[in-house]
Amino acid sequence: MRQNHPRRVARVTRDQASVDVSQGHEIASISCVRRGAPVKGWGERVMRAILNVIWLLLCGLWMAIGYIAAGLLCFVLIITIPFGIAAFRIAAYVLWPFGRTTEIRRDSGVGSLVGNVLWVILFGWWLALGHLVTGVLLCLTIIGIPLGIGNFKLAAVAIAPLGKEIVPTTDPRAALGTVSF
Repeated sequence: MRQNHPRRVARVTRDQASVDVSQGHEIASISCVRRGAPVKGWGERVMRAILNVIWLLLCGLWMAIGYIAAGLLCFVLIITIPFGIAAFRIAAYVLWPFGRTTEIRRDSGVGSLVGNVLWVILFGWWLALGHLVTGVLLCLTIIGIPLGIGNFKLAAVAIAPLGKEIVPTTDPRAALGTVSF
């Protein structure tokens, strides 16, 4: 028979999370709280799931198809295969974004900067434009406003996807994230 143990809750500040992650400490077993907010319960998980399903039906599937098309084109051009990998990674993020965030990778260097410039010229502008148009259309309805705001946030990811990592919002690094859903 399984015994119920009380759940330990820790408050982790932004500075503590960055120090613990950079020093390689094991903090994944602690129930970390983002920006000092209370622990997220089942109600928030249900709300995220509902928003993800609505997102998938209204815009997530179509935007993911756009990212997949960009990724396939990158694989055809051979030299842009790293862009294709980034496009597929973002396609998975666009399908189910609520509950995840992007975090800037500290180990990315000049290569990601140059890659982002090439990405914007080749693919990023029309994917960002797709997010902006979809966001405006979703904001025309009351139910679509949170989804439209999410599209506006994803337009920034579409412009510069290299040098970013997608992490769950429960991850301690999420306190440092740039785009949060």
